[in-house]
Amino acid sequence: MTPALPILAVLPELLAALRDRTAAVLVAPPGAGKTTAVAPALLAEPWCTGEVLLLSPRRLAARAAAERMAATAGEPVGATFGYATRMDSKRSAATRVTVITEGIFVVRIQADPELAGVSAVLFDEVHERSLDGDFGLALALDVQAGFRPDLRIVAMSATLDGVRFSTLMDDAAVIESEGRSYPLALRHIGRNAELRIEESVAAAIRTALSESEGGVLAFLPGVAEIERTAERLATLPDDIALHELHGSLDPAAQRAAIAPQRDGRRKVVLATSIAETSLTLDGIRIVVDSGLARRPRYDR
Repeated sequence: MTPALPILAVLPELLAALRDRTAAVLVAPPGAGKTTAVAPALLAEPWCTGEVLLLSPRRLAARAAAERMAATAGEPVGATFGYATRMDSKRSAATRVTVITEGIFVVRIQADPELAGVSAVLFDEVHERSLDGDFGLALALDVQAGFRPDLRIVAMSATLDGVRFSTLMDDAAVIESEGRSYPLALRHIGRNAELRIEESVAAAIRTALSESEGGVLAFLPGVAEIERTAERLATLPDDIALHELHGSLDPAAQRAAIAPQRDGRRKVVLATSIAETSLTLDGIRIVVDSGLARRPRYDR
């Protein structure tokens, strides 16, 4: 039996807050279930007669969230639960919850400032702070103040900065959820600076597979490093499935990396930082972190 999501314990408090006022802040640690549990819970509320927009910082996360909500409801994607990202969407006239990227939302609210037919906008992972995310939240609050006093806005964060967002949102109620934690063992193995990072990560993965059970998720800084690491792991035994996970892959390959391994084999996933937030990778018990990441930086 799957244990109940921690977020379910505070959903009644969140729903009550949204009946009384039009904004709320939800603080819930990773794994609490806020991404896929909050939007469906709003649909039965008397004030929610239109569409619920759930904003996700990444295309992969947006699609995965819609697919998980649809699977939980026993429906195909594009019925009650759909998504819309750049160059890819699945939704219909029956769609009540649409997961969209922050960039798509900015374009939509600029084209339709009243957000006609929208009952609520949920900003997921607001603590990540992006230009599109911050701008989208500012526009939504402006629309709420000037055109749509009935529009519900929920800021959802995985960190304890709820008071700051509450102040921004006219002292909105802050609801905090417990997380779900598990025992975690950390091992710092270091690496030879003379070797390429792919050599070190591949060796660490082979060691993890030989010493532990379950799947392995390895973080690498970019697609080139992922592909070179995959080449070094090409001789893994047949009972281990090797997947890549990054934004350049086609949706089918991304789904395969996220979903449980149906044939019973152990799974190794080589991923960029795209897998750090808003995704649940089934079957993973070991994480190998290269310690390297690519980050955009503005030089003045």
